[in-house]
Amino acid sequence: MEFGFTTAAYVVAAVLFILSLGGLSGQESAKRAVWYGIVGMALAVVATLIGPGSGLWLLSLILIAGGGIIGTYVANKVQMTEMPQLVAAMHSLVGLAAVFVGFNAHFELGNVLAMDETARHGLEGFAAVLAHKTGVEQSILRVELFLGIFIGAVTFTGSVIAFGKLAGKVTSKAEKLPGGHMLNASAAALSVLCLIWYFNTGGFLPLFIMTLAALFIGYHLIMGIGGADMPVVVSMLNSYSGWAAAAIGFSLGNDLLIVTGALVGSSGAILSYIMCKAMNRSFISVILGGFGNTTGPAQAIEGEQIAIDADGVAAALNDADSVIIIPGYGMAVAQAQQSVSELTRKLRAKGKTVRFAIHPVAGRLPGHMNVLLAEAKVPYDIVLEMDEINEDFPSTDVAIVIGSNDIVNPAAQEDPNSPIAGMPVLECWKAKQVFVSKRGQGTGYSGIENPLFYKENTRMFYGDAKASLDGLLPKID
Repeated sequence: MEFGFTTAAYVVAAVLFILSLGGLSGQESAKRAVWYGIVGMALAVVATLIGPGSGLWLLSLILIAGGGIIGTYVANKVQMTEMPQLVAAMHSLVGLAAVFVGFNAHFELGNVLAMDETARHGLEGFAAVLAHKTGVEQSILRVELFLGIFIGAVTFTGSVIAFGKLAGKVTSKAEKLPGGHMLNASAAALSVLCLIWYFNTGGFLPLFIMTLAALFIGYHLIMGIGGADMPVVVSMLNSYSGWAAAAIGFSLGNDLLIVTGALVGSSGAILSYIMCKAMNRSFISVILGGFGNTTGPAQAIEGEQIAIDADGVAAALNDADSVIIIPGYGMAVAQAQQSVSELTRKLRAKGKTVRFAIHPVAGRLPGHMNVLLAEAKVPYDIVLEMDEINEDFPSTDVAIVIGSNDIVNPAAQEDPNSPIAGMPVLECWKAKQVFVSKRGQGTGYSGIENPLFYKENTRMFYGDAKASLDGLLPKID
């Protein structure tokens, strides 16, 4: 009876997870999709707690309550600008959990094999499942938990480094140790040897050595990826965490964990591929840490950055008929989305055409800008993707860039030695006038100089984005 209920609950939870994933494809359905996910996870947890092999109720409830309290605290404390690094941190926890569960499965298998046949008959839970496995099934289990630990360890250290890069605690530049890719290849080869060793002996030492090698791969892999590719990295780590969960699901014989891990892993891989295609990147090269370094000297930039004040920007906006706003991470940092929304409302009230241009990797997390604009009540129908709006810049009177750098950088098209060479960008410099809201003259997160700031039709609107826009709003008459 318990097994039948748990299986049925897992099926329903899996369907809810699929509906949740499908609903996240549109902003209008996203809120409902989140609730599907919440209900599905709650059902899965309850079914697991009362299903076959359940026990240690007090400890389980204490851990669930503790996790809930910590999660609620973090959710209330973290700002929207910190969401990318929070997601990276959550991926690291999934990877670490996979490592711990894998080690636990290894030790449990060792304990079961050390028992005689009589003692095995009294076992319960996961130990009972292990006791009934044949020699072949035990060998398969070793491969499953080995892969789970390997992927989990790579995900853990990779996510920690990604968190550090996104939070500004680790340099955003692509850095590798002497030896570069050979170190990663050597660690991977060592892991394969450890797999053969572990498969034949079942000892702890090869598992431990592989874990150290995997932890190094995760660290060195993400350190070798530049800041311009960090949105892809976050998506890629999301995929890794899913495959780690699926591998551990096989080890535990948990069907829902397998399904959920496969959903997360495949969706993360697909998103990473889509983003790489949008950036004109090689998916394999990004995974292997092959981007972020220049291939030669960058082109010299001529001219100077010309500043403009709020009066000048207001005059241009009052005279313009069409405006395209390009938000970036700087808007998120300044929490200027509400001011941007108010500017949009005032301009549209005057009969002007206002639209938003969103690059696939704007911000530091896929969909980051869309969420911020939705939070500020910007209408969905005027928020357009790069492919939908790029050809409209030549007929646009004013383009306003708010805290963006790489996604509007002409060097992607003009400088073959640029770290972002070949990456599709928003061609805002083709508009009649371009205003760039920026704190100062720095190169931004990825450290890449932007020729846009020096073009004749570009004016720099220096200052904090929110303060600058708040000063601009009263001048829009």
